[in-house]
Amino acid sequence: MRRRFDEQLSMLNDELIHMGTMIEEAIQKSIDALLKQDIELAKQIMDSDEEIDREQKKIENLCFTLLMQQQPVASDLRVISAAMKMVTDMERIGDHASDISEITIMLAKQPYMQNLELIRKMASETMLMLIQSIEAYVEKDMDKANAVIAHDDIVDQLYFEAKQDLIDLIHKDKNNGEQASDLLLIAKYFERIGDHATNIAEWVIFSIDKTPKEDM
Repeated sequence: MRRRFDEQLSMLNDELIHMGTMIEEAIQKSIDALLKQDIELAKQIMDSDEEIDREQKKIENLCFTLLMQQQPVASDLRVISAAMKMVTDMERIGDHASDISEITIMLAKQPYMQNLELIRKMASETMLMLIQSIEAYVEKDMDKANAVIAHDDIVDQLYFEAKQDLIDLIHKDKNNGEQASDLLLIAKYFERIGDHATNIAEWVIFSIDKTPKEDM
């Protein structure tokens, strides 16, 4: 019985890694589509969101199977509970990548009014956070998970700078308002992706640490 349970836990681990790879790819493609104003790539990202949703359901069903058909001990329950929370954050990251792509399509009709370097940096930093949060889960590395949480301050600072730049752009010329607002929304989505990566890291810590997590 325990051997079968361990095999299913290993399967859960593999599926989480797979979903992590899927959303990493979605984020990378979303910033590529934005910077290159690539409408076809943006549409591909939006279409792939359904595949991410299906993977979420697959992982949730596996978690329910582990809970209902087996007899998990406390440490197993932490891992399964954390996995169910993590896939929710992963799915939201996939949604944000799709949201960014939807705006990208609208913005592709005209050239950008300014360099998108700050937004590109935000995308790069959130990608790093996501990759490290998944690595922390696989390696059961609490230090790496804590590093992800601390790294969120960098993303927040980049968002503040991008926000100020876009507000200044509007002040200079109100005709810039619509595009600046869309770019600000994209920056906000990347900031939220950083928040979700932070949540994943916190649940990694929960799965490793025996100290109960509040508001589980």
